[in-house]
Amino acid sequence: MVDPWKSARRPSARPPRATPLPPATGGSGGGSVRGNGEMRLYGVNAVLAMFAVRPQALRKLYLAEALIPRMQPLLKWCVANRVGYRVVEEGDLNKLAATTHHEGVVADVLRAEPLALDAWLAGLKDGAVLALWLDGVGNPHNLGAILRSAAHFGVAGLLLPANSSLALSGAAARVAEGGAEAVPLVRLPPAEQALPQLREAGFQLAATLVQGGDDLFAARLPQRLVYVMGAEGEGMDRSFAQQCEMRLSIPGTGAVESLNVASATAVFLAIGASRAAGS
Repeated sequence: MVDPWKSARRPSARPPRATPLPPATGGSGGGSVRGNGEMRLYGVNAVLAMFAVRPQALRKLYLAEALIPRMQPLLKWCVANRVGYRVVEEGDLNKLAATTHHEGVVADVLRAEPLALDAWLAGLKDGAVLALWLDGVGNPHNLGAILRSAAHFGVAGLLLPANSSLALSGAAARVAEGGAEAVPLVRLPPAEQALPQLREAGFQLAATLVQGGDDLFAARLPQRLVYVMGAEGEGMDRSFAQQCEMRLSIPGTGAVESLNVASATAVFLAIGASRAAGS
């Protein structure tokens, strides 16, 4: 039997079925974490954004027949670079992605490793910079929504604590709608090292609190700002909040206890980006 990954196919051809499709692996991340530094992406915008930014990361592609016209540039690249792809049925895509929310395309790609803090700082532009420190965020759908907002508002990086297990997954990348390729993840050293490095680079940290912080809409924000976003349930660590230069809250009616972390992040970023643009 011919190995389908060793022979290039024409984009208009329908490759024959070969051996059974590999199962998706992983858990709450949407079946996206794989071995050997690979992850499984799904969703049209997530896959096309990956292809636009780092096509060399693509290892295998599975798609529904209906998507062949839209994916022509990607399929032609696969043929030219001898990257295997297969046209498969909806049920196969469901199994590959471990979800029905794949939009007709699944890709195995090399994972983009987080940057070290010093490398990220060295590559920043001069002037206003907006970043996010995710202190306990763990839900992949919230991460995806945060990445989408971060890409929209020009966030320079998502900072991940040294002890955080948070990583990009297929579920997060799909919700991000391409934003995962626009915002780098940065792996922080322990806080006692990260805080001095950020401050030396001109950043101030703003703790985001459900209650008890200064009014976000009235606050004077610095040009270089890191918002610290807390966990979905309990919010951010109060002792860490006291180490930040600012403590901010979003005023509301009180009809609900708070916004969820992804919605709150979008509000904070909208204000931060507008202030930076006007500085």
